[in-house]
Amino acid sequence: MKEFTYVITDQAGIHARPAGLLVKQTQPYASEVTIVKGDKKGNAKSMLSVMGLGAKHGEELTVQAEGPDEDVVITELEDFFKNNL
Repeated sequence: MKEFTYVITDQAGIHARPAGLLVKQTQPYASEVTIVKGDKKGNAKSMLSVMGLGAKHGEELTVQAEGPDEDVVITELEDFFKNNL
């Protein structure tokens, strides 16, 4: 399993538009992608799951990928988070 942590810098947190982009970004990969916020976990391939985390500005998330393409997924998602959230 590969993972990274990220603190949300977007003032609006993870709202519908970036959540949709995030879900779209994870779809092509075979690996399972999980976002952890405190004691909550969400499937990054599910819009409802991502929105259910209620991630706000300044909160820390851990993004985990496990599967055959986890290295590529983590690299691309880390870039995605830095550029969009």
